[in-house]
Amino acid sequence: MPQAPMLADPARTSTTTSPARTAVGRLRGYWTGPDLAAALGFTALAVVVLGRQWRSPTVGYLTGSGQDQRMWEWFFAVAAHSVTRLENPLGTVLQNYPHGVNLMANTAMFGVSIPLAPVTLLFGPTATWTLVLTAGLAGTAFAWYWLLSRYAVRSRAAAAIGGLFCGFAPGMISHANGHPNFVALALLPVILGCVIRLGRGAGTPTAVALGLLVAAQILLGEEPLLICAMAFAVFTVAYLAFRPEFARAAVRSAWRPLLIAAAIAVAITAIPLWWQFFGPQSYRTIDHGAMGNDLKALLQFPAQSLGGLTNPGQDVSIGATEENAYFGWPLLALVVAASAWLWRAPLARAAAVTAVVMGVLSLGSELTVGRSGTGIALPWSWFEHVPLLESVLETRFAMGAVPAVALLLAMATDRAFRERATLVPWCVGLVVALLPLTPMPLPAVDRAPAPAFFADGTWRGYVDDGSIVTVPLPRPEDARALSWQARADFGFPLAGGYFVGPAGVAKEAKYGPDDRPTALLLAEVDKTGLRPTITDELRAQAAADLRFWRADAVVLPPGRNRQVLRETVSQLLRDSGHAADDVWVWDVRGLVAAGT
Repeated sequence: MPQAPMLADPARTSTTTSPARTAVGRLRGYWTGPDLAAALGFTALAVVVLGRQWRSPTVGYLTGSGQDQRMWEWFFAVAAHSVTRLENPLGTVLQNYPHGVNLMANTAMFGVSIPLAPVTLLFGPTATWTLVLTAGLAGTAFAWYWLLSRYAVRSRAAAAIGGLFCGFAPGMISHANGHPNFVALALLPVILGCVIRLGRGAGTPTAVALGLLVAAQILLGEEPLLICAMAFAVFTVAYLAFRPEFARAAVRSAWRPLLIAAAIAVAITAIPLWWQFFGPQSYRTIDHGAMGNDLKALLQFPAQSLGGLTNPGQDVSIGATEENAYFGWPLLALVVAASAWLWRAPLARAAAVTAVVMGVLSLGSELTVGRSGTGIALPWSWFEHVPLLESVLETRFAMGAVPAVALLLAMATDRAFRERATLVPWCVGLVVALLPLTPMPLPAVDRAPAPAFFADGTWRGYVDDGSIVTVPLPRPEDARALSWQARADFGFPLAGGYFVGPAGVAKEAKYGPDDRPTALLLAEVDKTGLRPTITDELRAQAAADLRFWRADAVVLPPGRNRQVLRETVSQLLRDSGHAADDVWVWDVRGLVAAGT
């Protein structure tokens, strides 16, 4: 079988043609008819997947996102707000007042939120959200298609199969519900392309491009970059182990340019990274608990797919946005067959090793089957306490197996096109494996409008320079107030919020603020609908918490258990409050001032 060109011998592949001729040749080769067809096809599929969101691109809400869409829209909106006011975008006190939020430590995606600030300002953060998700799916698919077609296979159709799987794999569709940082991954294949070129003898221009791309990806999402780097490291070690004669030449060609690239990336991102790890509201680590994939998650079909609708399995997912594996048993069987068929090719062997390693790491530190622990320790237990790695949800390592699987599919398809006798059975296998994974349009609804109190500016009569405390406070379970604040053009800070920040003296991260007693009390009333017995101690605590939040007003919006919440706050403050538009308000400026 002919060797694929991905990591060919550097001595034979380094170019000696003039830069001008090389540039012209690349320009002509970048956009062929098949390339354009692939780009259009991937874009059309992305629009179909997000079609229900596109019906209402300014008010639509993906129901599978939980509260994540509100959080991400707030990130986009506050970035645009910072740009227009020339403020530091890395941190803000508009949420979690007065401590604030370290936005660099919250994957705020400055790589898109700042460039797309004009879109956010003109059409709103929901339009930016919809655009980023759609472009992310299509762009990721096309970028992997580009990498495969230029470095791995000769057939554009085979590369399209690989790109299709990378861009619309079950994990990608799952994250499209609420995690754009795991959807907008188009830079990763381009980064890998630069690394490959450096191993083949490319010089400083490629190193500079690599440094710029890595810096840009850091500002898009560090966790996907880390997972990609781990997967590519496994792939490279496996490949060079199978072709040791290339190892020394590749290392000799690449190490100096890689240092240049690293220096450029660090220089560009030094300030944001310092802010992330050492700036205000930074944190040391975040403990997610056991977040490995159940073994069944590798074999079953994803919920939001044709196979998931017709043949659903046991619910073993972490959540709607974390179905990172769910390859389905037909695809895994096909991958095993493709690996055996292509085993003589070192590229295929390296891909198979990478898929297995990343898949096993995604299972976490203990093998779980059907939500039942087996007591069998797995390799992740060796790494789960390593700095940086300890903050990764291990289920997401399955995303690192996706490009390896795609490479095997592309290589097998490429071979089938050359060996016509195998074309029909291989295509049948592809259909059987990929058809059940066909993504269904993500469910979306039109959200309720913001209360008139916020939308019409009535809040201005109740705010001086303090915060608004909503009842209950915004938190990961209910972050609607973030959208209302953005609707009011960030005219006031909010107590509470939905973000990742430090809690306690150990600075261990948690989702949401380091809760004050009154916030916990109101959240419990909202959850149970039961009014607590209000004591003088609770009243004193409420007054202390309002002073901590530097509150100007307490606002009860429409919602469940409104009457019992109103009675609870009235008793806590010894003030019945009053109606203002469609909310109930307690002006607490006097109470807060009396205690300062």
